[in-house]
Amino acid sequence: MGTRTVDETEAGAGTERDATAVEAAESDDVTEAEPNAEPNAEQDGSEAGEEAEGEGPRGVGQGAAAVVSAALGLVSLTGSWPGTVAAARETLLGQLETAADAGVATQVKEVYGDAWNTTALWGGLFALTALIVGAVVLARPAFGTPGPTLRAPWIASVAWAGVSLGVIGLLLAVLKYTGVLLGLPATG
Repeated sequence: MGTRTVDETEAGAGTERDATAVEAAESDDVTEAEPNAEPNAEQDGSEAGEEAEGEGPRGVGQGAAAVVSAALGLVSLTGSWPGTVAAARETLLGQLETAADAGVATQVKEVYGDAWNTTALWGGLFALTALIVGAVVLARPAFGTPGPTLRAPWIASVAWAGVSLGVIGLLLAVLKYTGVLLGLPATG
């Protein structure tokens, strides 16, 4: 009924009575829409607000922890700033503590060996942290609130990546620290 405009009515019918009927129909549509629109908007807003307050976004903390786990695992493989600083400190201490007339084996061990072990230690700490955080993220649904757990599927994938990188980093750190992997050269 309200699909025809006033211009169409005046041009097509040319009567004043049709134009008045169209205007009345349009004003009825507007007045009917306004009272219904406000309560629906209020109801929609309150329902959305209740959902946001009651449930909230699920899995945000777990997703963040999974990403942190993967990042820590990657850092354990590539090296970290604390590891680099600690290794440089050990190198400096080794240079200061080693006498100038010390043998080559002693100099290599004191200057380079301790720094290498310190780097391996820091890599192992980052790997162990990545492993623990990833394992906690994977085990979290088992210890959470009862009922179905809703979380994004990528969270478990990223957490598994963090655990995997942590295991690899921890294995490499142990091999570096024990000298199995890239040990100090024999000095004769």
